[in-house]
Amino acid sequence: MEGVGETIDDVRSIELDNAFYVEDGTWIESLTIGSDSQFDIEAVVDRLSGVRLFHHRVVPTGPTSAGIERVTIVANESYPFILGLILRQKAIPNRITYRDKQFRVVATVRDWEQFRSMADDIDHKLGKFDLQQVTEIENVGEPLDSGRLSETLVTKLTTEQIEILETAYNMGYFEVPRQADGTKVADQLGISQSNFSERLRTAENRLFELLFGANAYHSEYTE
Repeated sequence: MEGVGETIDDVRSIELDNAFYVEDGTWIESLTIGSDSQFDIEAVVDRLSGVRLFHHRVVPTGPTSAGIERVTIVANESYPFILGLILRQKAIPNRITYRDKQFRVVATVRDWEQFRSMADDIDHKLGKFDLQQVTEIENVGEPLDSGRLSETLVTKLTTEQIEILETAYNMGYFEVPRQADGTKVADQLGISQSNFSERLRTAENRLFELLFGANAYHSEYTE
């Protein structure tokens, strides 16, 4: 994943939709790759050692310049591989994405001790581990993501809209009670508070339109 991300210009995000271990460090990986511009995945894979393209499908993005593809590769992942580290700790990986040269992971663990073991191992093997959020749940969810929702959002939301929603979410703007007000989020984004409020409403409206709008299904497949 990391090699693919560093090879594609203007890459926005890479999501690991599914993966199967073969042997000797070889994995079959299904990826959803989003970029701000079109890219040639065959040329990308040709530049990478130990990676073979098995299948790929271009996802239509309408009049936008964005490029998005669903890709299946056979890759020899050098140790340590983020998915392998999570599975070794018997944690359930719910989502793994690669963005801005960082892996972002949502995983389910049994208890705090299991989490600490996983966190310490990742920190030791990869050199850094930052805990963003802990949520106590009853349903562990599905291992990894289907990629369908992220595919829609990456394609239909602008880079600015994704950035403002993600920044606000990560800073706790949507939490109850609110962990960061609009002024703090605006400062983080380098914009005014009024500009933040306007952009956030626009991004939220677009997101809700995609999820709940009467034409959401039609929009996903025809824009």
